[in-house]
Amino acid sequence: MFDKSAGRFSSGGPGPGVTASTVREWIAALTPRPSAAQDSTPTRSPAEPVAADPVEGYEESLVSRLRALEDLKSAVAADQARTALALDTARRRAEAAAGIPADQRGRGVGAEIALARRESPHRGSRLLGLARTLVTDMPHTLAALECGVLDEWRATLIVRETICLSDEDRRAVDTELAADPRDLEGVGTREVRNRAQRIALRLDPGAAVDRARKAAAERYVSCRPAPDTMAYLTALLPAAEAISAYSALSRHADTQTNAGGDRGLGRGQLMADALVERVTGAPAGSVRVDVQLIMTDRTLLQGDNEPAYLPGYGCVPAQYARNLLRGDSGSHRGSGETSADARGARDARSPAGAQHPEGKAGHTHDQAAQAWLRRLYTAPDTGRLVALDSRARLFPPGLRRLIAARDATCRTPYCDAPIRQFDHIVPWRLTGITNADGGQGLCESCNYVKEALGWSSRPLPGARHAVERRTPTGHSYVSEAPPLPGTPPPRRTPRPVHSVIDFIIHRAAA
Repeated sequence: MFDKSAGRFSSGGPGPGVTASTVREWIAALTPRPSAAQDSTPTRSPAEPVAADPVEGYEESLVSRLRALEDLKSAVAADQARTALALDTARRRAEAAAGIPADQRGRGVGAEIALARRESPHRGSRLLGLARTLVTDMPHTLAALECGVLDEWRATLIVRETICLSDEDRRAVDTELAADPRDLEGVGTREVRNRAQRIALRLDPGAAVDRARKAAAERYVSCRPAPDTMAYLTALLPAAEAISAYSALSRHADTQTNAGGDRGLGRGQLMADALVERVTGAPAGSVRVDVQLIMTDRTLLQGDNEPAYLPGYGCVPAQYARNLLRGDSGSHRGSGETSADARGARDARSPAGAQHPEGKAGHTHDQAAQAWLRRLYTAPDTGRLVALDSRARLFPPGLRRLIAARDATCRTPYCDAPIRQFDHIVPWRLTGITNADGGQGLCESCNYVKEALGWSSRPLPGARHAVERRTPTGHSYVSEAPPLPGTPPPRRTPRPVHSVIDFIIHRAAA
């Protein structure tokens, strides 16, 4: 049971029998009960706000409720850390007894934590690392989290700033920073991080240099969707290199503006176009594209408004998809610039008499863009992609593209990582068949976890492709492929939904 006065679980943990109903009981015990005036109010929809009440002290009780709930969240986070480390310790002991090599023990624990907490596997591994550091090396920070002075994110920042230190120095930071939780009352997130960073730099300046060297080795480039058919292209670089690249783009934009060659574009647009040109070697708006565009025949031929699906990005408007098929990139130019302007700017830079390559049959070709679009068909009744079969163990290129278009991202629940590997749901040695229904797209990490001791997967029947994944503890999680264009909406019987707070407010009246 949760002890409100102590700010922690009196039994040392919630135990295996904790359910959502138990948590509701904790919430009811933590917060003041509404007066009879509130209990007698008519039943309201959960979407409606709580009406203002003239009863004295009612607003104060709501603020107290918020603080109590926040304290409960922190206490639960602290107990989750202890539980995660206990799971990791128990699993490693069991695997050691089974004779598993030391470097292979505990391989799937982070993934199990992620599934239980509805997080990505990457996040689950970080949560396990946080738990290990808090419980073993930073008891004062853990106590501050447990009593509500810190939340989970601020505790994470403290651990992050001390992760490069030795165990001894990390404990010293913990003692100086959080031995007295009152020192952290009212301290903001940035100041908590700065305090931990200052102490760590004072104790071991060389560790910061080693950390910077390691960070430089982890530089990368990523691409993620943005609203309105745009995308973010992000590069994590050493600070000096990032500033140098940004300055070069900035100077280019200033030069174009001062020379009158800005074509009515803003500074940011000029910098973005210069980035594309310098990376691809082609003028902005004339980039060769290889796209798998998924759309229904109604959207393509009848002007229907059902959105299309662009793998690697997501849903796009129907008209945008049709424009992409025509090779029209004008929708991506800024105000004052059309696709014709882009073509004219490119032609002005081309040598006199230069000839453009002829378009190939079956491909959409435009002077402003070369787009190769693969047509993928879906079954009209279920929206499932038409599959290909193979007797080979490895997935052929066409089947890999089909699975990637169907799954979009890694098929592990809550994992949004890009697909890196194509895997048989049931091992090929047991079936001898390689097809779309028996395959799934996974990130590299999830594919390795799937092969760990005690993990299993199997396909499930249904309108959409579904995979059930079972963990060593016997918990099962189902992943369904995202709906593609042409998938009929699910038919469900509406039922009333009540929030937890609504349940508590009207509990006495029930």
